Amino acid sequence: MTKQKIAILFGGRSVEHGVSINSARNIAEYIDKQKFELVLIGISTSGTWHLVREVSKEIEKGELLSVSLTPGQFFLTSDTGRKVRADVVFPVLHGTDGEDGSIQGLIKALDVPMVGTGVLGSAMSMSKLVTKRLLSEAGIPVADFLYFFFSEKQQITFEDVRAKLGLPFMVKSASLGSSVGVSKVKSEADFATAIEEGFRYDDCILIEKFIKGREVECAVMGNYPPQASFPGEIVISKEYEFYTFDAKYVDDKAVSIEVPAKLDSIAVEKIRQLSLKTYQSLACEDFARVDLFLTETGDVYVNEINTIPGFTNSSMFPMMWRERGVSFTDLITKLIGFALERFEKSKRAERSFNSALKF
Repeated sequence: MTKQKIAILFGGRSVEHGVSINSARNIAEYIDKQKFELVLIGISTSGTWHLVREVSKEIEKGELLSVSLTPGQFFLTSDTGRKVRADVVFPVLHGTDGEDGSIQGLIKALDVPMVGTGVLGSAMSMSKLVTKRLLSEAGIPVADFLYFFFSEKQQITFEDVRAKLGLPFMVKSASLGSSVGVSKVKSEADFATAIEEGFRYDDCILIEKFIKGREVECAVMGNYPPQASFPGEIVISKEYEFYTFDAKYVDDKAVSIEVPAKLDSIAVEKIRQLSLKTYQSLACEDFARVDLFLTETGDVYVNEINTIPGFTNSSMFPMMWRERGVSFTDLITKLIGFALERFEKSKRAERSFNSALKF
C-alpha cells in the first residue's frame, strides 16, 4: 500500500514558536509510520520555509523551500533543486500566522487537503474579541469584557475599568495564545504595566471580569457530527495567580492535571454541550480544545477556543482523548481522516458558472 505523504508545518513567526516545535515533535514521533510518510517543513522566526530531517529548533539548517502555486498539488522546491510533494498538509503552528487563517488561506488556494479548521473558523477563533461577540450572540456565557485598540490607549483609565468590571480583572492581547500578553490586575499599581504588556503583542486588548472558578478544558473532534471528550481540569499551584506561560510550559510543578475532572454528571454534560456549541458557532473543523471556567455555584463560562491545541507531553487535548481510549497514534490518524473526508465533500460545490457574460 502506498503511504500518504503528510507535510507537517511547524515553527512559524509567532511568540509560540517553541511550543509549535514541541507539538510537532510529538506528532512526528507518534504518527503511524505504516500508513504515512512524513515531510517535515519548519518555518523560521523570519518566515522562511525549510525542509528538515527532524523536528528541532535548528530550522534554518534545512534546505530552503519555495512553494509552487499550482492548485491541486502541494509541490515545493528546495534550494538544491529537490522536488517535494505532499498529499495532506498538517499545520502544527500556534498563534500568529499559523492559527489565524493566514496559512489556512494559502493551503486552501493550493486546493489540497488540510488538517484542522479553515480560514473562516481560524480567523474568528484567533480573535478573542470576535470570539466573545459571536459566542454572546449564540447565547453562550462569557465573562463581561471591554476592549480597546492601540489608538485608544490614552483613554483607558483604571477607575473606569474597575467601575465596570470590578477587581481583580484580566488584561489580554486580543489575538495570542499560551497566556502570552496576559496579566491579572489586582490594584491600580498593576494597571499600567498590564496595559503595556497587552499592547506589546497586539493592536487590540481585552479587559475581562475575573471569573473565580475551576479551570476546565474539553476536547472536540470530528465534523459530521463532532464529538466532545469528558472534561479535564487544570489545578494550578497557589504560587501562580493564573495559568501563565511558565505554568503551562516551563515549571513542571506549577500544575496538576486531572483527566477526567472530578465533576458531577450535570457539570460534565453542561461543559460538553457548551464546548460542542462553541465549536460549531465558530465554524471549527476536525479538532479544537475549548477552555472554560466552572464556578462554585455551577455556572460555566467559555474562556476561549484553540483551533490548533498543543500536542506536547503536557497538552490536554491528547490526554483527554487517551482517557476515552484513543491513543496518540490513533488520534493523529483520525484527524487526517477527517481532513480527507472534508476535502472530498468540498468537491460537490461547483467552481464555475455558465452565463452570457462576455470576457
